[in-house]
Amino acid sequence: MDIEYFIKKQNILLAKVPLEFIRERFFKILNSNERLIGLIGARGVGKSTLLLQYLKNSNLKGLYFLADDIMFQDLKLVDVAQEFYSLGGRLLIIDEIHKYKNWAQEVKNIYDSYPDMLIRFSGSSQLNILYEKFDLSRRAAVYKVPVFSFREFLELKKKIKLQSCTLDEILKNGSQISTSLALEYEFIYAEFKEYLKYGAYPFFLEGVESFNKKLFKALEKVIYEDIPSVNRIEFSHLIIFKKIIYKMVKANKPYKVNIASLSKELGISEPTLYTYLEILESSGIAAALKKYSKKISKKPNKLLFANSNIYNAYTQEFDIETDIGTQRETFFATVFKALEKELYYSDIGDFRYKDYIFEIGGKNKSFKQIEDIKNSYLVIDTNYTVTENKIPLWLFGFLY
Repeated sequence: MDIEYFIKKQNILLAKVPLEFIRERFFKILNSNERLIGLIGARGVGKSTLLLQYLKNSNLKGLYFLADDIMFQDLKLVDVAQEFYSLGGRLLIIDEIHKYKNWAQEVKNIYDSYPDMLIRFSGSSQLNILYEKFDLSRRAAVYKVPVFSFREFLELKKKIKLQSCTLDEILKNGSQISTSLALEYEFIYAEFKEYLKYGAYPFFLEGVESFNKKLFKALEKVIYEDIPSVNRIEFSHLIIFKKIIYKMVKANKPYKVNIASLSKELGISEPTLYTYLEILESSGIAAALKKYSKKISKKPNKLLFANSNIYNAYTQEFDIETDIGTQRETFFATVFKALEKELYYSDIGDFRYKDYIFEIGGKNKSFKQIEDIKNSYLVIDTNYTVTENKIPLWLFGFLY
């Protein structure tokens, strides 16, 4: 085996990896003493860059490679690990691991055979479906990498480092925080409008004109490559995912799910439809929200796209005008989903999180719909606010 083949490819990538901006939270995670760490997330969120940045800053002798490298037609992960270890290697980084057929079993073998070797890997956002089958759940620390927040977008694009805010800080001091930031950085609201179109993925730096086309192609690969690679789904059934997506786009508002009628229309059973909706969510394309009630149903009540960039990419691809209200709600839901906070749709206001009610709207939106409702907040699309319980939408992009 020629380890030099992998080292040469690795060095080419390391020479180009940027270090000006690093997602500090995940960089710290990778630098921890955990032996086996996985980063999972949707295509394009920057997992590969994080792994390469970590390797470039590591003091250990490391090896980075893609799990679908052509060399693995004749090699196994365990063979590469064994030879690299014999040469003094103590850090193994495997990118897009879900593309390697027997990855979970072999990673388990590497983990058990080389107790002083650190293993880092990235994979599809659905990877958790598989890793538990080989008892990796007690060995691996797996972290979800979300899309870029608005705060991270500003840091990457404008080279300004701003502090994140807790939800409590935003709810208690949203007016003061937004006023201070909007006055200091007059471009902040205009940049938020741009973020909604293309700011959730770092490849916007390659050119915003081609952003939607690139994102659409990435989404197509999720459907036709990633989803079947980690799920036993017949190729003929993949078109069902496209049909669901088209319905979401055509609705041009949060799509209300009727499981019985939709399963009948698609020609699949209700349990299969539930599974497919879960896959769309876990793959980073959609976000399913339940309705808040005294007895919360397990059924998804509405479907949104996982972020506003995806929504925009699909509306452009299908030549459907973007609805600003849906765009706002999509952004708001994205933030809570990224933080794995359980957000619900609500008959009172638009959303409910714990005991908090949120009504989303434009700058002229009034408190009429949530008047006299305890713990209610008006989240409006404007640059800053001066009214208590009235918070600019963009400020929720500072939650991480």
